[in-house]
Amino acid sequence: MTRSKRETERKYEAPSADDTSWLPDLTRVHGIVSVVEKGLDELDAVYYDTDDLRMVGALATLRRRTGGADAGWHLKLPTSGDSREAVQAPLSDTIPDTLRDLTLSRTRGAELRPVIRIRSSRSTRHLIDSEGAVLAELSLDSVRAESLLDTTVRASWTEMEVELAKDADPLLLDAVDKTLRKNGIARADGSSKLARALEETGTVAPRLPDKRAETVVPGSAGDEVLRYVDEQRHTLVNADPAVRRGLPDSVHRMRVTCRRLRSILRSYRAVLDREVTDPIRAELKWLGGELGAERDQEVLVDRLSTRIGASPRELILGPVDARLQVWNVARTSKSRQRTLDALLSSRYLALLSSLAELTEQPPLRRKATRKPEKVMVKAILKEHVRLAGRVAHALELARGTERDAALHQARKAAKKARYATEPARASLGKPVRRLGKRVKAVQKMLGEHQDSVVARDTLRNLALAAHAAGEPAFTWGLLYGQEQAVAEGCERGLPATWADAAKPKLRKALVH
Repeated sequence: MTRSKRETERKYEAPSADDTSWLPDLTRVHGIVSVVEKGLDELDAVYYDTDDLRMVGALATLRRRTGGADAGWHLKLPTSGDSREAVQAPLSDTIPDTLRDLTLSRTRGAELRPVIRIRSSRSTRHLIDSEGAVLAELSLDSVRAESLLDTTVRASWTEMEVELAKDADPLLLDAVDKTLRKNGIARADGSSKLARALEETGTVAPRLPDKRAETVVPGSAGDEVLRYVDEQRHTLVNADPAVRRGLPDSVHRMRVTCRRLRSILRSYRAVLDREVTDPIRAELKWLGGELGAERDQEVLVDRLSTRIGASPRELILGPVDARLQVWNVARTSKSRQRTLDALLSSRYLALLSSLAELTEQPPLRRKATRKPEKVMVKAILKEHVRLAGRVAHALELARGTERDAALHQARKAAKKARYATEPARASLGKPVRRLGKRVKAVQKMLGEHQDSVVARDTLRNLALAAHAAGEPAFTWGLLYGQEQAVAEGCERGLPATWADAAKPKLRKALVH
């Protein structure tokens, strides 16, 4: 059994843990009326990582801690800014399976072992408001760290943490920070105790030769593309724990990341050798397909539920809500298991390793050294021309299943064209951002059309099932008609939306 919470905190250098005369009066901070001492705790934590420290390299930590009010296993994952997500499991002798699974995208299946032991004497103070509520917790730690790898080097230091209470105003941290800085108390350099302990004890991970630093020309097309690929790789890694826990929108974010990576590796074959990237693209397609069943079900059920909820109740004939719910439960359990099976597979871990190797040891081609203006513009325009052909073909067809399929292919081309602009935004600026925005509008309209196609197929099947069970099929037919109207509206609006994205001046702005 695990539980999680969001932690928002800042760390500071502390002159001393014994003599606290240096600590300023924080009741001067607006909203804080008292500072209450809560006593001293002795904490003993053993941190786990791989031999090459993949966890800390991905800004995550796993520890087993005794002492204090929250003894147990703690997995801390990065979110944004000063915040982290802390997932906690009860104290046990071995790493809980639930937490081990949540580390897999970072460890890629490598064994976790003790790397650092950190013992802290912690003095805690609560920062209280006028109503007696805790706004934040200030912890003053006297830290002793010991390497558990090949050496037994020890280190010690004193540090202070200020952690925001749940639902407290984040601006309080800024106010406290301002007071501390005015009194000469500086922010700590390290992002965590573990990072500092590794540095202080000289514990380092074995590294392969840095081929990227040796071969990538700063500011080149290769540099821009690799930076984007690396960002997307980290997005994939960070999405993994949320998907395993079934958090809202997590499957969608992971699936979109797979699509982005596939698209970029295809669009920029002039930069990265396709003999290396094509097998990775194939595996990304596989992973996206495994995630797709769950994500498509989420989108479809939300769409149909919204339509039913917006319909006048006198037009809801028969057990419509119940039939939709039964249909959804049957399909969701299968698609959910399919997602989890994929994330636990050796094939998935091999894909993550391939992506890591791709960014660390990039298979650059000759054109990777050229300027973005030369290479990236050509790739973007190539995708745009392909999109133009797909749209033109679809618009030539009469309404029906053939046109629906052609519009779906145009939607895919729009995604590729849009994604091709993303790595170039930093170097090419406003023209590429403007083109990406216009293409996104085309993609959105085509996406709405495709969602309607899928919804109509499902509604027809639900209507047939209702009829076979002796239930009224009227409501399913009504919803089918609404979806058909949506599709027709998209088809009417597409020529104007596409014309806006196909303006010659947008292409000329890129070239110039």
